[in-house]
Amino acid sequence: MDKSVIITRNLTQEINNQIERLSPDSVFLLADTNTYRLCLPLLAKDNSIAAYPIIEIPAGDENKNLNSLSIVWEYLSSHGATRKSMLINIGGGMTTDLGGFAASTFKRGIHYINVPTSLLGAVDAAVGGKTGINFNGLKNEVGVIQSADAVILYPEFFRTLDTKNILSGYAEMLKHALLKSKQEWNEVVSFDFDNINYDLLGELTQRSIAVKEAIVAQDPTEQNIRKALNLGHTFGHAFESFSYTSKQPLLHGYAVAFGMICEIYLSQKKLGFPAAILSQLVQLVKENYGIVQYSCKNYDTLYELMTHDKKNDRSGINFTLMGGIGDIRINQHATKEEIFEAFDFLADCLGI
Repeated sequence: MDKSVIITRNLTQEINNQIERLSPDSVFLLADTNTYRLCLPLLAKDNSIAAYPIIEIPAGDENKNLNSLSIVWEYLSSHGATRKSMLINIGGGMTTDLGGFAASTFKRGIHYINVPTSLLGAVDAAVGGKTGINFNGLKNEVGVIQSADAVILYPEFFRTLDTKNILSGYAEMLKHALLKSKQEWNEVVSFDFDNINYDLLGELTQRSIAVKEAIVAQDPTEQNIRKALNLGHTFGHAFESFSYTSKQPLLHGYAVAFGMICEIYLSQKKLGFPAAILSQLVQLVKENYGIVQYSCKNYDTLYELMTHDKKNDRSGINFTLMGGIGDIRINQHATKEEIFEAFDFLADCLGI
């Protein structure tokens, strides 16, 4: 579990607090091209932070790969980083995933802190210690679990996001609400995306992170209950990986939203999950997330992608399903025919 998750209204002060606490011999900043342009000017107002060298990598999840990882390692190596150095990852989930992996493996591990700039990064990627890169067309195929020394959340970044990126992060918040309680689900599912209340969004984000933290604290290395956090991701990662072959790759949260429909459908068929809640989920996704491009001709390809999921065991494809809101059932399995039924159900729901 991350050693400290801090929500602050004074970002530069908190970064300096963490540098003072950890006392690294050198500090490096990591940002992708978007964060470099949009977010680093805010940090540059602090002269001490502005003096740190910046490693810039290409933006986009398709660049969460060996090439970008090599850029980080090579920069650290050529600029004298030691085992006592620190990497500050400033960006969305792509940056914190890759930066965390780079820091965790460079000289067998250096200090790192995450400063997520997206809602998805705040509620998902930056928290929980999972790091990694995509490899051979597979999502997060290579990585390690290594906690950040701190995660600093600055809710003002959310105001810079367009609705599409807010929705991407919000899918993970929907997942956390399903894992927690009916009350949390009712509050999250009723959020008004047409008139965004950023103060409420910050409050819901903090509560969503608390759900993930509580689960990770029980099972940091994903041997048991942490698998709950994979709800929607077995199908979702397949949709996401498949979308890389098209001209319209899915944002991670969109893929998870579509994946949740499939997995809650399986939950309803196999475990009696309430049909009314499934209908609420379907309606919210239809109204806000558009469609995912696939047809019955792609079912075998999607299924093959699912067989590479890291949670799988010798019994087959491993799912987290739900008996109801808050009723988590890990280590569930479904037949190929049931999985294809879920593809059919999603297609029918979305009219594709």
